[in-house]
Amino acid sequence: MMEMKHLLPLLVLLPAEVLAETVLGAYIFHRHGDRTAKAWKPTKLTALGSDEVYTSGAWYRNRYVASNSTHPILNLASDVAVLSQLSITAPADNVLQGSAEGFTQSLYPPAGSAAYQTLADGTKVQAPLDGYQYIPVNLVTSESTSSSSVEDSSWLQGSSGCAKAISSSDSYYQTDEYSSILNKTTAFYHDLLPVYNTTFNSSKATYKNAYTIYDYVHVSEIHNQSIPSGDLLTNETLHQLQTLADTHEWGLAYSESEPVRAIAGAVLAAQILQGLNTTVASPLAKTSSQRLGVQFGSYGTFMSFFGLANLTAASEDFRGIADYASSMSFELVTNATVNGTGAPTTVDPADVSVRFLFSNGSASDTKPAQEYALFGKAEPLISWNDFVTNMQGFAIGDTQSWCQACGNTTGICASSSSASSATSSSNTKSHKISANAAAAAGVCSMLGFVLLLALVAALAGFRVVRKAKAPGSIAASSTDGMVEKAA
Repeated sequence: MMEMKHLLPLLVLLPAEVLAETVLGAYIFHRHGDRTAKAWKPTKLTALGSDEVYTSGAWYRNRYVASNSTHPILNLASDVAVLSQLSITAPADNVLQGSAEGFTQSLYPPAGSAAYQTLADGTKVQAPLDGYQYIPVNLVTSESTSSSSVEDSSWLQGSSGCAKAISSSDSYYQTDEYSSILNKTTAFYHDLLPVYNTTFNSSKATYKNAYTIYDYVHVSEIHNQSIPSGDLLTNETLHQLQTLADTHEWGLAYSESEPVRAIAGAVLAAQILQGLNTTVASPLAKTSSQRLGVQFGSYGTFMSFFGLANLTAASEDFRGIADYASSMSFELVTNATVNGTGAPTTVDPADVSVRFLFSNGSASDTKPAQEYALFGKAEPLISWNDFVTNMQGFAIGDTQSWCQACGNTTGICASSSSASSATSSSNTKSHKISANAAAAAGVCSMLGFVLLLALVAALAGFRVVRKAKAPGSIAASSTDGMVEKAA
């Protein structure tokens, strides 16, 4: 997990600026809460894990949602959730789905009398559990998280589905760094065999399994009242296990020379851009527009994004594994007039800035999320246009781009590969065809593509989601045509 003790959070600016500031919307990426060890599948969310994400949801409610929140999001419903204002997503994984549900329970707790509905005969009806609010957690299945059991995977790229990312991560095992650490830590891991030899034999007790060993011990330290040969697990030893796991997973998650290794972070960047851009382009007074996006995912996506966004320039601690229930939030803010007399219909993007917040572990009143500068910048607040430019530099937001980056040619990429080959082949032909013939061929080709895509989607249990572009939307960050798992 990350050790944030050395981080120097960037403080907010002048109080007057804060008072004049309006939060237009936010996008949160959140890790799941405490779970059982990956060594024992299937992983399950624990009661502690549910409490951790619930605590985090309550903090974000107090920041963005409640009527007395410290940074209220413009026109966001405070008591009874308006579903069109929210986008809550998670992969089809029981740990991540359960975490998202726990988060929403405190983001919008039971509404009590505010949730009463009056029927035609005058009868007042309240939802069960004191007006419990059923906020749907939609499935987010992009090519970077193709597996339906993300948290069961013991290898970082095991569920990515991206061929070149898998190959790139695998190449870490051929580096001098890996070989050196592997050799230097052989005795360290073997000396700890009495602790975990019921799960890891001597051939598995090496740096190659640094994360799963650390995860096993970490979960045991939290939940087991007694651990075999527990006296071997001194504070120094536990710290060493954690540090080795951090180094190992960073090596698998990000490479400056091979950006495709961080495919999960690249896809997340596009999703963040799309979510925030929807808010920027929406009419300010429209109360049904999306204002808050929350996505749950794994620590590997955090690490990949940290690398791509150069957050290690803010602190080397961003190379570590984010703790359970960690979260990062991207806030859209402006100091321009956005309501009242003379307010514009939509906000001018030139007047919008983005603030990045991160919390290692559950955000709470005693340990709130802190501001950090993105992309190696000096200030925590970055203009929207600058933010978009930097994110577009590594974001991957459509199927064709993903397939090209990953080198995949089968499955959902088969149609993209065929289309690219057909285009290349037609461009090399010297003979000409009539405009009518070309149009007819184009129609047939498009029909064939749509039918093939529909067939693949039907066989795989996917549906194609087409999202309308708002005026001024960002083409490069569009995820139109991305494939999501059918609900």
